[in-house]
Amino acid sequence: MSVSAAEAELSEDERAGLELVRESGGIHQSDFWKELDVSSRKGSRIVESLVEKELVDREETVYDGHNTYYISPTARDLDFTLLMAGDMLSPFIGEEEVDPNSDAFSQWIMNLAYEE
Repeated sequence: MSVSAAEAELSEDERAGLELVRESGGIHQSDFWKELDVSSRKGSRIVESLVEKELVDREETVYDGHNTYYISPTARDLDFTLLMAGDMLSPFIGEEEVDPNSDAFSQWIMNLAYEE
């Protein structure tokens, strides 16, 4: 099931939970249900449903001395075409510094120019 199809089937509470996780970039489950103003049981059910639909990830953690889960958004269908010039990936992808005078950078720019 695609992400958009899974999102279309969400209840109002699930949609609010998913929005909270995405806006926060990640949240502890103990704070999740408080932010949504639902019981811990209902909050757990919402998270379980979102995990089953692969819309969020849940990882065990310790927070304020208690065992809980950290809920984070999953990677969605990402569009990497903006990083491409023809069949070349941008030389800016990676951890090393890019020399603007390098052949790799020049070739990538030329491929980008020829696409248009």
